[in-house]
Amino acid sequence: MDSDFNGDGVRDTVIADPEATVAGRTRAGLVRIVYGGDKGTLELSQETAGVPGAAEDDDQYGSALAVYDADGDGCSDLAVGIPYEDLDTADAGLVQINYGSAAGLGGGKAVREHLQGAGKSLGGAAETGDRTGYALAGGRTAAGVSYLLIGVPGESIGAVEDAGAFFYVAADGATGVGINQDSTAGGDVPGVVETDDQYGASLAATPTHFAVGTPGEALGTRTFAGGVAVFSHTLVSGLPKPLLGMGQDLDAVSGAEEVGDGFGISLAMVPYRPSGATSTTASLLAVGVPGEDLSTTVDAGAVQVFHVTASGTFTETAWIDQNTEGVDQESDAGDFFGQRIAAVNSSPNTVASATTTRLAVGVPGEESAEEHPEKGGVQIFPLVGSPGASDQWIDPGYGIPGTPAPRQLAGMSLAATPSALYVGMPYGPAEGHAVHAFPWNVASGGEPTATFRPGEGGIPAGDVAFGAVAR
Repeated sequence: MDSDFNGDGVRDTVIADPEATVAGRTRAGLVRIVYGGDKGTLELSQETAGVPGAAEDDDQYGSALAVYDADGDGCSDLAVGIPYEDLDTADAGLVQINYGSAAGLGGGKAVREHLQGAGKSLGGAAETGDRTGYALAGGRTAAGVSYLLIGVPGESIGAVEDAGAFFYVAADGATGVGINQDSTAGGDVPGVVETDDQYGASLAATPTHFAVGTPGEALGTRTFAGGVAVFSHTLVSGLPKPLLGMGQDLDAVSGAEEVGDGFGISLAMVPYRPSGATSTTASLLAVGVPGEDLSTTVDAGAVQVFHVTASGTFTETAWIDQNTEGVDQESDAGDFFGQRIAAVNSSPNTVASATTTRLAVGVPGEESAEEHPEKGGVQIFPLVGSPGASDQWIDPGYGIPGTPAPRQLAGMSLAATPSALYVGMPYGPAEGHAVHAFPWNVASGGEPTATFRPGEGGIPAGDVAFGAVAR
């Protein structure tokens, strides 16, 4: 959804700098809100009045964000992930929900916290390296019930370290339910708990489905090959219903499982109404595979797109890489195409088309010249039809404002909203740090419609990684 924290009908923008120094604490992190309609800005951190806790070294407040209307009052609410928060043990992590109101964020209800521990909202135990809040996704189900997904990729299940888990919080509840790959309530969850699976490291959702990435999943002897599980928002015994699991070891999925593919490192999901359908009960799921080797081109990367039906079956509809017929650019070693992805369906209640369903793919390892290694770039594709029919390309100096430079890693920060594709530029020379809003139909090399930069438009000057996350 579009952010509107004060309910005035004008889009607001959220930009995180999780590496910012706050109150002298390095990498404590902060989030900046830019209210639409020239209504000012707001800084959120754990030093902001009304926000629980205190800034600490390496908390990285704002490493993940989700915007949704948790309480149904018509004002957007903001969930902030603080995955490296220490809770009597290092890097246990937590999530804070900041509620919107007619006065904006902080003008209404008190901040709600979700964290693990005895008597806490997520139950279980806060353990070293859990990283609760590393990934977030929120929205409303087809039945109109709000939900928040909280990824905990460092969760240990028994003696199995970094197996991972996620929590599902329904209807702005005071508690959430935890799910891992050994869970059976609600239905058998695909997969098996294993060391370093990192289940919950990526999340994506629509009103009918949600997907959970397991980028560390081992398939046979292929470590970190990756996998994805898909669930329905339908609750069975209070838990979401598992529908399917997928990985490149399945006949229905293209490619071959390989060490380090990272299938599921990034996910994007949009509602989908195929031709002939009279309602929108399906989803399109895009899965980033940034470690995919294309023949002898190591870590070139790819993205796979799947049609997920309401009943829980799936069909692969596209394989996209930079060698795909008609696609601009070409695959090179170390491109990591698909390290980040974002997608939109701008008209979910009509039959999907190449115009209304679009996919942005980050290519942070891309270099257009030897003097600009890892400059990066962003490629935009149709989600329906031929990927090469209407793909577009932008990179620093070619659409993305600024001067090309080494290690800008363009494409490492992407966000999809109904109105715009947000491209964050938190790395490289400080003068290039910004967040740019592009129309989804931008032409190759086309300019953004809005830019947010430290020191401009009421945003304070100074940053470390401004735009690492945006919404």
